[in-house]
Amino acid sequence: MEQQYGKVTAEIVDQLKTIVGEKNTIIDDKAKLQEYGMDTLSLINGVVAEPEVAVRPESTAEISAIMKLAAEHKIPVTPRGAGTGLAGSAIPTCGGIVLSLDRMNRILEIDTVDRVAVVEAGVITKELCRKVEGHGLMYAGYPMSTESSFIGGNVATNAGGAKVIKYGNTRKHILGLEVVLANGEILQLGGRYRKSTWGYDLMEIMIGSEGTLGIVTKVIVNLIPGGGKTLDLIVPFPDTETVVQAVSKMIVEGKIMPVAVEFMDKLCLTQSAKHHEVTLPFTDREDVEAYLIIQLHGNTQEELEGIYEKAGELCLENGALDVFAAESRRDSENIWKVREEYSPGLRLLDKQLYNNPGDVIVPFSKVPEMMRELKRLEEKYHTTIATVGHIADGNLHTLYVKPDEVPPEKWTEYAKTIYDEMTDCALKLGGVGSGEHGIGLLKKEIFLRTKSPAEIEVMRGIKKAFDPNYLLNPGKIL
Repeated sequence: MEQQYGKVTAEIVDQLKTIVGEKNTIIDDKAKLQEYGMDTLSLINGVVAEPEVAVRPESTAEISAIMKLAAEHKIPVTPRGAGTGLAGSAIPTCGGIVLSLDRMNRILEIDTVDRVAVVEAGVITKELCRKVEGHGLMYAGYPMSTESSFIGGNVATNAGGAKVIKYGNTRKHILGLEVVLANGEILQLGGRYRKSTWGYDLMEIMIGSEGTLGIVTKVIVNLIPGGGKTLDLIVPFPDTETVVQAVSKMIVEGKIMPVAVEFMDKLCLTQSAKHHEVTLPFTDREDVEAYLIIQLHGNTQEELEGIYEKAGELCLENGALDVFAAESRRDSENIWKVREEYSPGLRLLDKQLYNNPGDVIVPFSKVPEMMRELKRLEEKYHTTIATVGHIADGNLHTLYVKPDEVPPEKWTEYAKTIYDEMTDCALKLGGVGSGEHGIGLLKKEIFLRTKSPAEIEVMRGIKKAFDPNYLLNPGKIL
């Protein structure tokens, strides 16, 4: 059913200015409003939906007041973090109010006894990591966008990243949330404890809901002891199936649990290295098809060296062509720079790319089969599918290169056909269409098509219980 929403009138704008201040109410600056009408997906596919007004509150009380005003006049509200989302979750498709959390950026407390940090939703992930490191602690919820993403956005999408294999995704590190509901009510969910059986767990429902059930304003995150030593490896392989076998042997038989195991195909790694103007080993070898980037951890240098020797031997015994260990901090920084910011390198190909940020995930045992499906799709559609991924999680990220015979004006629709078929392949292999980017706008259609009617009905019931007038981030997920 189509929702009927109210309009942002001059009187409502005046009330918003009273709540957050005139300078934090953006109404006449068209360029700014356009910025608030887009996220990273917009830079990829051009989708922009300008809000009627954008506000930048500084407190939970201000957000509560905004939501009460919006509820009274049935105005849609789109919460916004850093705008780094890749599924269009921060695009205000129904206009209304964009509510930016960028001013709520304080680390309120670091408690070394309870081993928690209390932060506002607009804190940049990397800033939190740096602050708690000074207390000998570590925040292990570490998405690849750590330099720019907000903690609140990580919660909204249940973000993952390179370290999920050892530490788990964001959900594993959240102990408590403060949330403002669509009617302005404020919920305090969870706390400084690590287990409970105390009714329905509303906090778990909130994590990964992409701002459709409530606005996260404050987060209590779990911290673990930091310290120790790390070592980064680059390991080249002749093909992707050999990669999967080596990872399995290392973890299961070798009983080595890396901090991270990242996959890059040759095209992605070599182009990214070229873009960043760094030299990495094995990029000139013609017998290499794929690479692993492995990060190992040991409590002491001696322990780390023992783990490295064992991991290196297992890789070589299971098909690796060589092993390179970073010898300096610069080596490690270059390795991770190439992995974290790889897509600009593909643009050096002087080819039109479809950077539809699909992040399908399949059971680890099905990764070789999923890789074969990607090869089949390459042949069927005469394209190149550039692939990276958190391979030990079965989480693969792809970009497509436009075939010469496809006209530019038909490329987006052509590539979407590839994307949909790729997602269907993942679902048939027992996976899902997103491991960490979320559903948002981008995957809503295929999400609804592939979920059972009974499950969708339960989800709609949850949405209605939290947000009966569909004011929060309308048009996303459901």
